[in-house]
Amino acid sequence: MRGIPTAVNRIRRKIFAEIARIAFESEDVRGDLEAVPYSLTPSERPQFRESIYRERAIASERVRLAMGLSLNPQNQPVNPTNGLEESNISERYYEPPLMQVIPSACDKCEENSFVVSNHCRQCIARYCVESCPVDAVYVRDDGYAEIDQEKCIRCGKCKAACPYDAITHQIRPCAAACGVNAISSDELGRAYIHPEKCVGCGQCMVTCPFGAIADKSQLYQLIRALKGEDEIIAEVAPAIVGQFGENVTLGQLITALKKLGFSDVVEVAHGADSAAKAEARTYATKVATGKLPYLLTSCCPSWSMLAKREISDKVELVSSELTPMVATAQKIKEKSPKAHVVFIGPCAAKKLEALRKDVRSEVEFVITFEELAAIFEARGIDPATCTEEVWNGATAAGRGYGAAGGVADAIERCVREYYPDTEVKIEHAEGLFDCRKMLTLAKHGKKNGCLIEGMGCPGGCAGGAGVNIPVAKGVRAVQKFAADTQKKLPDAQSESENKN
Repeated sequence: MRGIPTAVNRIRRKIFAEIARIAFESEDVRGDLEAVPYSLTPSERPQFRESIYRERAIASERVRLAMGLSLNPQNQPVNPTNGLEESNISERYYEPPLMQVIPSACDKCEENSFVVSNHCRQCIARYCVESCPVDAVYVRDDGYAEIDQEKCIRCGKCKAACPYDAITHQIRPCAAACGVNAISSDELGRAYIHPEKCVGCGQCMVTCPFGAIADKSQLYQLIRALKGEDEIIAEVAPAIVGQFGENVTLGQLITALKKLGFSDVVEVAHGADSAAKAEARTYATKVATGKLPYLLTSCCPSWSMLAKREISDKVELVSSELTPMVATAQKIKEKSPKAHVVFIGPCAAKKLEALRKDVRSEVEFVITFEELAAIFEARGIDPATCTEEVWNGATAAGRGYGAAGGVADAIERCVREYYPDTEVKIEHAEGLFDCRKMLTLAKHGKKNGCLIEGMGCPGGCAGGAGVNIPVAKGVRAVQKFAADTQKKLPDAQSESENKN
């Protein structure tokens, strides 16, 4: 469950922090990386698995993913740091796929089955037996009910009929969390992510109780760049508020980032302001006038990828406006053409967005709040103790993008302000399951005339896979941040913007 600190979170944080320390301080990178599994399991007694050897093997694979490398093959004798030379540079990007299942960590959970638990009371009525349409439920010699998995059709009627709730529905947690059905089983029963279906939201990763799924990181390569001579500028997503302490301000976070070596910090909300104005214009001039049946926002990369697959014959209905991440990066590059731009946000899917060829020239690095917290830890930086930096803030509209419904709200307010005679119809969906339902309705003409906001993660950006705090708490922090912002809307369209 999201928001509960667990051993899985602590292991991830420790590995990221160790990688960060090595990147900043190590003179023997290979040796220090190979030692990380031993620092996690220092004694002869395993902490979480049946043996220290399995724990250390899993940790080695986690280290590889944290370095941006792919998993080593399971059937070949390969050094844990195989491929390090190619990754031990500041320009390195991920080896696709982004999301991977660590085979040795997967517990081979049941994909989908109904099982009688020890709560069975051996009742006389045998509702479970009587309700089964295929005679898959029977009574054993000892009087307890049993389900023949070969006959069972997974209809769930036995579970619904049992008055003691003695029948459980076992389903693989990662697959249950995947809104695009990208997870199945390999030949050994372990989870497998189909890269051609995955949209990178990371909900499978944060749901797995065994921590068997991880995304790749640029943490090491970013630190290499920060240690160099190049200008490195951070752009921070609106959902950053509250992620590093309830009372830590954006101004303090900017100071902390500059202590790490960033030359400047810019709010992605500035790009969100531009996106809200642009999509308001598109809605008012094309959707409201009937030139387009509806318009899908482009802010969330998981939503955008899903939409383009679901309506591949009508991709023009997905907004072509730049995402806030890219719009902000372009503005940074206009002022500092030689600077490297780092997007810092809550989202794993932004790593996939930045991998696109048309984005790579704008955004060189993407890291999550979780990864940034580990870098702060490695350098002994506590944002709560940092001084307040003065910065040029964005508007409430742009900052509201960090929570579900915020994008639609910003665009709606822009339409009402700049196109007051236009009637606005807004819809929004959060979580890929609901996003798919919304797209189905739209395809069948049920959402004509609407601007539709989609967010791949429940809660929106504040519910992304790379956050540090519970989703509900993050959403409230974003909403308060926007509500407390004095300037509510971006300035009206300039003449040059209206011509585009």
